[in-house]
Amino acid sequence: MMSRKLLDESNAYQQQLEGENAQFQISNYGYGKDSVKVMHVVRNGQVHSIKEFEVGTKLKLRSQKDYLEGDNSDIVATDSQKNTVYLLARKYGLQSPEEFGMLLCHHFLDKYSHVEEVSIHIEEYPWSRIGFGTGPYKDLHNHAFVFTPTALRYTDVTQKRSETKPTIISGLMNLRVLKTTQSAFVNFVDDEYRSLPDQHDRIFSTVVRSSWQYSTVTGVDFDFCWNKVMQCILNNFAGDAEKGIFSPSVQHTLYLAEKQVLESLPEISSIDMSMPNKHYFTFDFSKFPKVIKDPQLKEETVYVPVDKPAGIIYAQLDRKSDHAVKSKL
Repeated sequence: MMSRKLLDESNAYQQQLEGENAQFQISNYGYGKDSVKVMHVVRNGQVHSIKEFEVGTKLKLRSQKDYLEGDNSDIVATDSQKNTVYLLARKYGLQSPEEFGMLLCHHFLDKYSHVEEVSIHIEEYPWSRIGFGTGPYKDLHNHAFVFTPTALRYTDVTQKRSETKPTIISGLMNLRVLKTTQSAFVNFVDDEYRSLPDQHDRIFSTVVRSSWQYSTVTGVDFDFCWNKVMQCILNNFAGDAEKGIFSPSVQHTLYLAEKQVLESLPEISSIDMSMPNKHYFTFDFSKFPKVIKDPQLKEETVYVPVDKPAGIIYAQLDRKSDHAVKSKL
């Protein structure tokens, strides 16, 4: 039985909490487990397949009593969330990051009635089979893989209990590309602050980050969509293998890539992209006439890579019908 002193202290603490709660409001909250690394291996005879994900889970509970009162009775421990990742991977396997994210959302909402919202972040590690031979039909190794980090694939899957389907935003980042010609930047504002000359033929290099939102989650081939977005970006940056494609600005190249994505993939409602400049400036050899006899030689030029500071160009492209709907909300 609680002593009189402890009872008084408890009542005083409760009154203090109620007073504080009247003054303040928790506007956003949640908790989860970050950086859960999981690999799934399928052994089909001699041919093995692998998928490796890094998963983050976040839950938002109906009650805030864990924050306000120190009552942990509704908390699904972050360790339990981690275990859920491994158990569902064992039970269902790993397909695309989007499908596994939807599976986790469904599990937490179905299993725990007091969970109001689930957010899942997944990054896929880029493993590819080691290939041997030459030509278009390389022999692929049955069970040996190489890490090929051309770009990092990720997805964010979020679902509220009140929603019938999750919101899926997928993307890529760290896609670094460069071309040595077919890029220019001329006729920009010429005032007292300008020092950059017109550049009629320059190196164009950037690190692409892009994310896109799906308008549906039914019957979507997420692997195909991700690869198609990558293809659209590379096509509009590089062009055909012989002549390439001319870029009058980073802005125009970015827009063409986003436009082709929306034209090619009706299941994507909007896409955003950022392209920071990775500059390569020509080294000035005119100061070394005794060493370099022809400093204007263009066929072989030395450049100085300069990462910082860097320009940043970004834009989001929506379908007009979707944008009109968003504007009314």
